[in-house]
Amino acid sequence: MRNCLHAESGNNVRNHGEMDELAGVDFSQWIVMYQSGARSMKALVFFSAALAFVLGNASAQDMAEPISPEPTTTRMETLVVSGNQPGPGMWRVSNGDHDLWILGTLSPLPKRMQWESGKVERLVARSQELLAQPSVTVTADVGFFGRLALIPTALRARNNPDGKPLQEHVSDALYQRWLVLKKRYLGRNKSVEKRRPIMAATTLYEEALDDNALSEKNRVWPVLRKSAKRNKVPITVPMVTIEIANPKATLKEFAKTTLDDEACFAATLERLETDMGNMKARANAWAVGDVPALIALPHPDERSVCGDAVLATAIAEKQGMADLREQLRVRWLQAADAALLKNETTVAVMPINSLLGDDGYLVALGERGYSVVAPE
Repeated sequence: MRNCLHAESGNNVRNHGEMDELAGVDFSQWIVMYQSGARSMKALVFFSAALAFVLGNASAQDMAEPISPEPTTTRMETLVVSGNQPGPGMWRVSNGDHDLWILGTLSPLPKRMQWESGKVERLVARSQELLAQPSVTVTADVGFFGRLALIPTALRARNNPDGKPLQEHVSDALYQRWLVLKKRYLGRNKSVEKRRPIMAATTLYEEALDDNALSEKNRVWPVLRKSAKRNKVPITVPMVTIEIANPKATLKEFAKTTLDDEACFAATLERLETDMGNMKARANAWAVGDVPALIALPHPDERSVCGDAVLATAIAEKQGMADLREQLRVRWLQAADAALLKNETTVAVMPINSLLGDDGYLVALGERGYSVVAPE
């Protein structure tokens, strides 16, 4: 039986527990997200495929010891908005009288926010196409019992191949910074100390978001996809397919592979130490539709470093992933060209990080001769 994993950028649900920690780790997103912008600390295509096949929706609760509360301190913190919020306006890319409307997405967003999607849904309903951000699909021949057989290897793959604890894989200075953040967000969780630095960073980051009323849950694409299906609007997902001929061997190879992921670990710690206030401000700006603030606020991002740790491995090269970022970019721009040629109206979603900047998609579209107008 051929199973497929569709690693859609930004579409992730926070999970807990031994098995869910893997089921939730869609490693394609450190690669896809770096390319297409949405923030999801869950990514590694070749690895995520096997993990998804193995673990599916399995769940087991990870028990962490309670921790005594830290001494109370007085801090002025950015409050995160909640309730119904309009979200930002859309970029308009035009080819004559053919328009491509792009909604810039963001992750994380306020956890208790509800996006008022009616205006964009109505635009989707009268459009001729809904264009997704680029995605990776991983295929492999493995059935239910094959998944079960892979579970032990998948669980081992989270940990350092040499069996040494996290402390021995990062510098002393980094580890002391880790302990401060771990105490704040993870308590006395012991299992995380066995993880690879990249995995430990993921666990810490997700808990930090949750504790700060932020969420990586995708609020946009599921709504627009449902609207398109309801109105019979074609959906295009620019896609790169990775086929794994032997997922068991690939997963075993990964479990034995040492990643150069200390830089990823360090970048994640720095993000949590220095960017949480701006992270909340960006989330609020997206929610209330303040595009100038979204553009003006800094967008530090450790994904490129974490993605490099994965793409630099021999396994990634063997699976044809070395130039995956460029493949994804090319596929999306080709799809945008086709849409602007044939459709009067197309709606697209793209992480705002990927839209902006000198190498962003908006610049690329402008260089192709299209008119690009920012939201009002």
